[in-house]
Amino acid sequence: MISLNLALAITFLATLVSGVPVAFCLALTSLIFLLLMGSVPFHLIPQRMFTGMDSFPLMAVPFFILAGDLMNSAGITEKIVRFSSVLVGSIRGGLAHVNIVASMFFAGISGSAVADTAALGSILIPAMEEDGYDKTFSAAVTAASSIIGPIIPPSIPVVIYALSGSISIGGLFLAGVLPGVLIGLGLMLVSYVIARKHNYGHKRPWATFKEFWESLTGAIIPLIMPLIILGGILGGVFTPTEASCVAVAYAVLVGIFVLRTIKIRDLPAIVYRSMLITSTILMVIACANIFSWILGTQQIPQAIGAALTSFTKNPYVFLLLVNIFLFIVGCFLEGIAAIILIAPILIPVAESLGISQLHFGMVVIMNLMIGLITPPLGLCLFVACSVAKVDLIKLIRGVLPFMAVEIAVLFIVTYFPFFTLYIPSLFGFR
Repeated sequence: MISLNLALAITFLATLVSGVPVAFCLALTSLIFLLLMGSVPFHLIPQRMFTGMDSFPLMAVPFFILAGDLMNSAGITEKIVRFSSVLVGSIRGGLAHVNIVASMFFAGISGSAVADTAALGSILIPAMEEDGYDKTFSAAVTAASSIIGPIIPPSIPVVIYALSGSISIGGLFLAGVLPGVLIGLGLMLVSYVIARKHNYGHKRPWATFKEFWESLTGAIIPLIMPLIILGGILGGVFTPTEASCVAVAYAVLVGIFVLRTIKIRDLPAIVYRSMLITSTILMVIACANIFSWILGTQQIPQAIGAALTSFTKNPYVFLLLVNIFLFIVGCFLEGIAAIILIAPILIPVAESLGISQLHFGMVVIMNLMIGLITPPLGLCLFVACSVAKVDLIKLIRGVLPFMAVEIAVLFIVTYFPFFTLYIPSLFGFR
């Protein structure tokens, strides 16, 4: 038993460190383990892979991805940027604040940090550079603010986490609202301090009511979509999966008939892009299900849970250990894969210590989203580097002040459950 578990750990770490894609890392590790066991029928592999994907709530993932891609293809990014500019563009370091606020609005549409970095970065990084901002600072703001995307609802990682722990998707959506806003405000504070220090951004007059109204009417169409999603779920009109389908229908309606920026001939390419992203996520889920089944047969989650509870029964110490552990994990493992592997192990321990499922879920998700801007794996760092054409090492140094405030917000949220539980409690979630 010990030798098999050791082989499992060594194979997993070796394939992960060698750069094997996460899905194949999980699949290879599982295959080698089953070969060493010798007595397990191999038809279990496709069976467990199919079981991992055979879930009605999981269908929300491809539809949310498609809805976000449709809205982005409809040209809503420019409308959100314009509205954000009217709201905060006159503050010192205006375009940096526009970048952050636009990320907060964009979060309600795409739910993807990487999509946020690419879409907003392609517009705002050149605009910031033209306005006198340092290119590294511009890229750092874009990458750091993009992690708000999966925290403010709707969010693909939230759907995956909720399914992993049998938690209410609607409740977990609501739990992310205040933490997402806190991160946005913290990033704006850092941007203001840096902008004053380096004299970034020209002083601009505040927008008139006419300018505000014109920008609002342009942005209101895309901003209605998250209200439809949350309102429908919380009102019991439709399930999260049905809400994702409604979001797609709304995006098609807006893109083709209202804004008229999407043609019928554009739809196959948009659907194809969404299929590629979805297939990547589902492949990770399928392979992780085999791996999770192996962990369960070896009673590894129970062993880890027993070790943690024997070390401490103090929920505050446990949360500190979880934060440290997940920060390290986030540096090396993609967020969705980490959620699928780690959530089923940690959730029962958190419950045994009296920690709210919604609160703990948001702590886990925030932690792993910060991993998107931590080297060596930080996907948003690489996307921002590609868009801004800046050196990765310079970008890592530039993003450190923003990462520091995000970690500070994470600890505030960790030890003050009010920020995750207040809004859900208004709707009857605990």
